[in-house]
Amino acid sequence: MSQAEPKVPLLEMSGIRKEFPGVLALDEVDLTLRRGEVLALLGENGAGKSTLIKMLGGAHAPDRGEILVDGESVEIRSAMDAREAGIAVIYQEFNLVPQLSVLENLFLGREQTRWGVVDRKTEVAEAKKWLARIGLDLDPDRLCGELTVAQQQGVEIVKALSAEARILVMDEPSAVLTGGELERLFEVIRELQEQGIGVIYISHRLDEVDELAGRLLVLRDGKLVGERRVDETSRRELIEMMVGRPLEKEFPTRVPHIGEERLKVEGLSREKAVRDVSFAVRSGEIVGFFGLVGAGRTEVMRLIAGADARESGVIQVDGEELAIRNPREAISAGICLLSEDRKSEGLVLKRSVIENFGLPNLRRFSRRGWLDQGKEQEEFSGYREELNLRLSSAEQRVSELSGGNQQKVVLSKWLARHAEVILFDEPTRGIDVGAKFEIYQLIHRLADEGKAIVLVSSELPEILGLSDRIVVMREGRIIGEKENSEAVSQEEILALAIEEETP
Repeated sequence: MSQAEPKVPLLEMSGIRKEFPGVLALDEVDLTLRRGEVLALLGENGAGKSTLIKMLGGAHAPDRGEILVDGESVEIRSAMDAREAGIAVIYQEFNLVPQLSVLENLFLGREQTRWGVVDRKTEVAEAKKWLARIGLDLDPDRLCGELTVAQQQGVEIVKALSAEARILVMDEPSAVLTGGELERLFEVIRELQEQGIGVIYISHRLDEVDELAGRLLVLRDGKLVGERRVDETSRRELIEMMVGRPLEKEFPTRVPHIGEERLKVEGLSREKAVRDVSFAVRSGEIVGFFGLVGAGRTEVMRLIAGADARESGVIQVDGEELAIRNPREAISAGICLLSEDRKSEGLVLKRSVIENFGLPNLRRFSRRGWLDQGKEQEEFSGYREELNLRLSSAEQRVSELSGGNQQKVVLSKWLARHAEVILFDEPTRGIDVGAKFEIYQLIHRLADEGKAIVLVSSELPEILGLSDRIVVMREGRIIGEKENSEAVSQEEILALAIEEETP
């Protein structure tokens, strides 16, 4: 700390305790944030991170403990209290009104008025100033619903800064960003640091923590289990702090037993998104698909699963050609897709776990038009144990589960349909490291059972750590394929994806 920097931290949370019925969410947690610092807040789903930041945002109040800003004790009971304290929280689910313009969202609830009338000229000038401050070139009159996710995130940041926030909390800000958008986010955060703004950064992506943060805090089961400097902490140490047990490897080991061809795709096309794609997957094989965002990987999976209509191409399973026109026909043929957006496409969040499990299996669990709940419960219990599903009961709402457990619910319903070809599209997005390892083990187990597995992931280490063979896409086409081995490097795969010569 330089002599010019005040000794009083920008933010202090001391002895924070929060209990919900039957659950101690936070147990005497301390947190300190300095001016111009990026502090990484880490932990598995359910560790207490969300509860802690919701206290800063005014959604929860601590049962015990104290929050100080600039050394002064503050009581945060609402979003208004948080704003007056100079705190802004940007959640994963953006707090924007899609039907309103950028300008209207920026000043919603704090409109600039003159003589009781909204002073549009002042608002436009202020909006342009703040948008320019983070390098966001947007028309203030453009509707937020028309913006990209990255642009919406930028509006959220501008909204916070224009309200004179000095403490910015970002919850999984990179989860839905592309490579270029992510770099711009990093640039914005570094600019905020230079302006003395303190940032609490929550992410499951440890590479981002290495890149951005100077210090990190790890929560586990509601308790603070460690505080470290990022440059003095190894990835293995960090993961073990988060999961609470020794973790020898980030990816489980496996000896593949690859058999006959199960899935065959020839000449698959749909406009410019997918152009003449052909590949095959054998029994017991995991084929990883890599490419930059927009390369066409997700589009290929959706065509195979019948979610979108193909213009041309042939899909075969076990040598039989399939005329797949919709997801129901794909499911009947033994093809199932775990969508990258499990919340909107894989689950009905307001319904219970058992209802989500039963939806694609109603015919099997019904007798003469009546649901046999006993049979449904019995079969679900088997998958609950097999997948190590953590939930209070089968009647619990899916929306209340962690990301890892939500993914397991999706997988359980497809396993109950006896899927033989399983398409995993970003299966660990937004999932903590401990749950990731469990998902990896499940993927290995399914391959060992002879199923054909396709894995789409934007994380190269994940592709290299799990795949038997790697397919690289660019601009809707397959432009390379490699048998995975220790000789294959991240640089080599990435060079294919971005059309560069391998050094």
